[in-house]
Amino acid sequence: MRRRTWGTAVLLAVCAGLAPATTAEAAAPHRPEPLPLERLFDNRAVSDDDTPAEADFDGAGGSLSAQDLAAAGWTPGRRLGVQGAELHWPRTAGDGPDNVRADGQRVRLRGAGNALAFLVAGTGGDASGTGTVRYTDGSRSRYTLTAPDWRTGPLATKSVALPHRNTPQGQVPDRPRLYVVTVPVRADRAISSVDLPGAPDETGRALHVFDVSVRRATHGWTGTWAASTAGYTTVGPWADRTVRLVVHTSTGGPRVRIRLDNTFASTPVRIGSASVAVREAGAATRGAPVPLTFRGAPGTQLPAGAQAFSDPVDFDVPADSDLLVSFHLPDPVLSAPVHSQALQRSYVSEPGDHATEAAGTAFTSTITYWPLLTGVDVGGGPGSVVLLGDSITDGVKSTQDANRRWPNVLSRRLLGQSEVPRYGVLNQGISANKVVGDRYPGDGVSVDTGGVSALHRIDRDVFAQTSARTVVVFQGINDLRWGASADQVVAGLRKVAALARARGLRVVGATITPCEGEALCTAAADAGRVEVNRFLRGPDSGFDAVLDFDAVLRDPGRPARMRAEFDSGDHLHPGDAGLAALASSVDLGLLAP
Repeated sequence: MRRRTWGTAVLLAVCAGLAPATTAEAAAPHRPEPLPLERLFDNRAVSDDDTPAEADFDGAGGSLSAQDLAAAGWTPGRRLGVQGAELHWPRTAGDGPDNVRADGQRVRLRGAGNALAFLVAGTGGDASGTGTVRYTDGSRSRYTLTAPDWRTGPLATKSVALPHRNTPQGQVPDRPRLYVVTVPVRADRAISSVDLPGAPDETGRALHVFDVSVRRATHGWTGTWAASTAGYTTVGPWADRTVRLVVHTSTGGPRVRIRLDNTFASTPVRIGSASVAVREAGAATRGAPVPLTFRGAPGTQLPAGAQAFSDPVDFDVPADSDLLVSFHLPDPVLSAPVHSQALQRSYVSEPGDHATEAAGTAFTSTITYWPLLTGVDVGGGPGSVVLLGDSITDGVKSTQDANRRWPNVLSRRLLGQSEVPRYGVLNQGISANKVVGDRYPGDGVSVDTGGVSALHRIDRDVFAQTSARTVVVFQGINDLRWGASADQVVAGLRKVAALARARGLRVVGATITPCEGEALCTAAADAGRVEVNRFLRGPDSGFDAVLDFDAVLRDPGRPARMRAEFDSGDHLHPGDAGLAALASSVDLGLLAP
């Protein structure tokens, strides 16, 4: 383990094209005044199924179905929380112009935050361009925005996909899709306006913008628990049931809010009510559960691909403790976004709204995954450390219901010292996850819950996490075990590091641990592991620091194999002792920005 000091020239070289470069605003006579985005709409993307020819999104008569959008919860004027940003589906959708084809238009936008969030799609292919952010102090920065094509872009990063495409000849089966794409901005400056990218070249591609907003920094909050959406699977089915989820905090605080995500979904989910409580035992609470609200209402609807934060509530959240987060599902739910490897038993009730009941008697069945809930935040605190990983970070093979994952042990170490801030620890591990390949394709009901790749989920699972300060990246073995080359993994890790640094995060890498003896951990996979670790330990990896987890777990007499006392028995996953050894080896000073 060691610290690395980066000079300005090296940092700029790594992040070229990613971090905004700020310059003094030059005088520009006759510059048009910025306008609200809806005043600039010049294209119609949405049509009624009965009159599909009224819209022409792509220049060939294709358009989105207003009925399909409504079925997904994307109704005109609807507020959409996506990846920590608040966007709106145009009020005019299905009724007139509802998007603007980017051509350098100046958009009025106010606020300060760490990123701009664009609701976009490309037509004619992926559309990319460079625009300008203008700040109230007269400075500006450049950004590059890429809108994936509405028909061929990756499903893994889409916000919503629809079952049909409207054409002048009628409706045809297809998967048209829309995207939320974020770009970094100067977090220490207030924005006054944004210039959209210029017109596309002669290829005919167009970059369509439906909305843009500032993703504001989450001041006054620290993430205490999180889980990544690993897939979209069949559940229940649940109708008029209350789900009571057990989650374990890292840090504590005097206020609380939760985050619910309908990631990868095609239909909305209605939350009838919700509550939070400290766990007593089983499904029983210590004291009465505290009701939660959403914009003042007892429940909320989650459109497909969207998220919702509960309103802050005064509630003393203890550190290193179990909470019970309950929510009532009044309508039938047959499938949901889940984190599959919870390693924690949670509960589902008999019919009825039991969210505010202290007794656990109504909760008569158990589940071992977390549906819909992706985060718990506490008031105050120094911010969060995000651990981006695979099954070892997820805690696979650790003792169920015991919170012995290495992130849990790391959290307890942070709580027991005063040399660095006592950060919240957010476990964003997904079993079977890869750096550069999607296990779950990102759309539809699937039995594979290995998630989309680290590169495809980094914005949602790292950059949008509450008050993220540092990210630890511990991935790559699944890529190698399933045939990826060391060069592919290195390229992916290098890109992860560069993206994180461009977002202002400290980024710490971890070497890949040995797995000889496991069926897919062949000699070729181990040779790739050695090569990736050589890159991580080298001076040009792009990481601010490196944790040598390989050195912690390997057998000194047989470096390709895990030490017997740390092996869970499958030769790939450490057991409780091995996971504790990983957490104990971390120099806590490396986590501080």
